[in-house]
Order: sequence, then C-alpha cells, then structure tokens
Amino acid sequence: MGERSESVSDSLIIRAMRPEEIPLAIDWAAGEGWNPGRADAGAFGAVDPQGFLIAEEGGAPAAVISVVNYDAAFAFLGFYIVRPEMRGHGIGYRLWQAGLAHAGARSIGLDGVVAQQANYAKEGFALSHRNIRFRAVARAGGNMPAGIVDLGEVPFAQVAADDARVFPAARDAFLARWRDTPGHVGRALLREGRLAGWGVIRPARAGCKIGPLNAEDPQAAEAVLAALLAAAEGGEVFLDVPEPNAAAVALAERYGFSPVFGTARMYRGRVRPVALERLYGVASFELG
Repeated sequence: MGERSESVSDSLIIRAMRPEEIPLAIDWAAGEGWNPGRADAGAFGAVDPQGFLIAEEGGAPAAVISVVNYDAAFAFLGFYIVRPEMRGHGIGYRLWQAGLAHAGARSIGLDGVVAQQANYAKEGFALSHRNIRFRAVARAGGNMPAGIVDLGEVPFAQVAADDARVFPAARDAFLARWRDTPGHVGRALLREGRLAGWGVIRPARAGCKIGPLNAEDPQAAEAVLAALLAAAEGGEVFLDVPEPNAAAVALAERYGFSPVFGTARMYRGRVRPVALERLYGVASFELG
C-alpha cells in the first residue's frame, strides 16, 4: 500500500488467477510469516473465482491481491503482496486499483497490519477494531466436553445463520468448503438440540489454526475451544481474537495463549452490524 510510482512498464499484465494458481498467493503469504492453512486455496477460490488477481511483469509473477465479492454489497480484501525486488515501481498500486475495481460499489473489509493503517485510511478505509493473533502449545489428548458433536451433524442452514451474526455478508460457499475440506475438523455444542457454539480447526504451515469460533456465551466458547484443542493432538495452535470481545481475550489467556501480533480490521463503506461478542475466533485474516 502507498506505492504510487509511475514507473510501471508497458509489459505489466493484470489478470484473474486461475484456480490452480491460487496456491501461489498462499505460498507468498507463508513467506511473509502469515501462516496460512495448508488447504486454504480450495475454500478461498470457491467464494469468487475472479477475486484473486495477479500482476505479471515480463511474464513473471510480480504481485498478488484478493478482493473476493461475497454478495452484491460486501467484498473482502487480502493477500496484498508484492515481491520484494519488485516493490517501489508502482506495480502494487496498479494491482490495488484493479482489486478495488473488481469490488465495484461494494463495501470492502480488510485485516491489515497495524503499521499500514494510515495508508489504508488514505484509500477510504476506517478502523473498526483490532484483532489479536494468539499462540499456544496444546497438550495431546483431553476430554470431550458434554454436548459436543461433529459440526457435520448440525444442519448447514443453522451454521450459516449463526455465522451471519458475526460476518457482514452471507458466505455459504466458503463455509461449506471450510467445513468439509479434508483435514479440517469442526465441532459444535448443542444445548437442548440448539446450536450454542461451533468452530473449525485446520492444519497450517506451522501447527494448527482455529477459526471461526462462534458462541453465544463464554461457557459455550470454552467447550468448543476445548474440543478443538483435543482434536489438535498437541503442538502449536493459533487463534485470532477480536480485541473488543473481552471474554474471548480472557478465554485465550486462560488457556495459555499468548499474543503474537495484531491486525487492524478496517472497512470502506457501510457494513451491517455484527455481534462481536459472539465471535471468539476469526475464520481467516485473508477472507474475514
């Protein structure tokens, strides 16, 4: 962000990535230390097949960005990466403009590094809140809390309706792939047959990542978190928590999680209200 030089050459090409090319953006994100999930590409590509863009200079990849359109009103921006040796030549900003053009008149959300807030603000993005990435080392084993079931046993419509409380758009295609991707483990807490909390844990480049983690109260969130940690079978676990949800921060700390870094959730345009008090873990900084 903030790269506005006009030294872009005539050989620059900006186009939509093909599905088989999306792993390149995942690999670059891993190189930046963002620790993406090992199978994220399939779920990400299911949202908006035209939403991953690449800039090629002289036929070689120079920069990537994703601006996925969830519906007619909302898009989410992520994976904004320029190869280090290609920075400072205006390539990133040209790609940024193409990404925003893909969103059209939609409101746009992003989770940016805190140091870039000022640059994003210049592009019309306003700070909503901070998210904190927490890390812990899970112990192998652990008891399954009462009332926990496999997420696949819960009617998908209930999961989607609950997710719509914490995210500014319906994202059924994403959730379906996220739940069913091999290696992803989903758990849900039922209270008298009613969905009270649920979450997904997935293998990442380093350890595992939990997200989303949604619950109607701290007790439900703790039960689902414990079930997901039991599925991790030990090792590093990462959880991205919205800072305004004090109960979520307290839960992470109580389970031995320590903060690693933070991001700024920002929006350009109006978005529908979300219940952050129900959100204990963000699904993905790249797609919200």
